Amino acid sequence: MRSAQLTLCAGAVLAAVLVPASTALAAVTDNEESHGSVTVTPSTIAAGGEVDLRVSVCGGKKAVGTSEAFSSPAYFNPAADGGLFAEARIRSDASGRDYSINVKCEDGPGSASGNVTVVHRRVDPTAPVRAGGGGTALAAESDGPGTPHTLIGLGLAGAAAIAIAGRSVRKRRGGSH
Repeated sequence: MRSAQLTLCAGAVLAAVLVPASTALAAVTDNEESHGSVTVTPSTIAAGGEVDLRVSVCGGKKAVGTSEAFSSPAYFNPAADGGLFAEARIRSDASGRDYSINVKCEDGPGSASGNVTVVHRRVDPTAPVRAGGGGTALAAESDGPGTPHTLIGLGLAGAAAIAIAGRSVRKRRGGSH
């Protein structure tokens, strides 16, 4: 009888220790946020450009991404291929350096982080703007007639003029006989 009581007490003590521990572990797991990474495409971009952002850590349907590089927060929505997707515009006055991106899931626990590299590329005009001619402006530049084509055209026009003049002279002579 004594061994049955001892076994029962040991079981009660073991249950008292294990049940609260598992409950506490489950509570810690529920409160922990899962952390993932942000996929940035392209990862290097000029100031004023636009990047695509993807996260798969959020179990819900909404998230918000922020960065010093962004002109406004990026609002994520479900992507067709799973996860969440957003587009973000890089500030036109962003200096060239690496910027961190932080994403916070709105309707569930979770967050993600990543980086985007902004390059400050100044574009200076290198030649005058080709204006006029619409789409033919470029075609005329590469396929247009050059000096040889012009000389051939002038020669053919001269030969045609001589042929017409000769024919006119022959008709006049033929009509007077």
